[in-house]
Amino acid sequence: MPQAILLQDVEPLGERGSVVDVSPGYLRNYLVPRKLAHPATRAALEAARARHEAQERARHEAQERARENAALLTKTVLTIPAQAGEDGRLFGSVTAQDVADAIREARGLRVDRRRVHLEDPIRHVGTHMVAVDVADGVTASVKTMVVAR
Repeated sequence: MPQAILLQDVEPLGERGSVVDVSPGYLRNYLVPRKLAHPATRAALEAARARHEAQERARHEAQERARENAALLTKTVLTIPAQAGEDGRLFGSVTAQDVADAIREARGLRVDRRRVHLEDPIRHVGTHMVAVDVADGVTASVKTMVVAR
């Protein structure tokens, strides 16, 4: 039976990049014309292995970069000025978007507002700890000070 390298996820066979045994007719008449797989020659196997190693290396570097960014954010103290009354209650509120913008100004890191976790918008002057997902599985706790203007 010939082997094939899958170019896309194929439900009964496996995931992208895996090497599977298929019948010659299935490979020739179905997988190759639909660009779902190509025959597993020695050169194609070497290229697939090299591509897999490069993906693993890139994923590892991205995780390392995310850990470094999380460590940097943990040391960061954000100061967000807002209009407040005499009792320290804000006229508006500080939202996740405001925190994400403050992170971009302070450290130059682009953080999506959906990755900033606030249970409720901040409505009082003071110090608050805000959780930020830097990447999947990497979270930083950022000290945020809301001060009256």
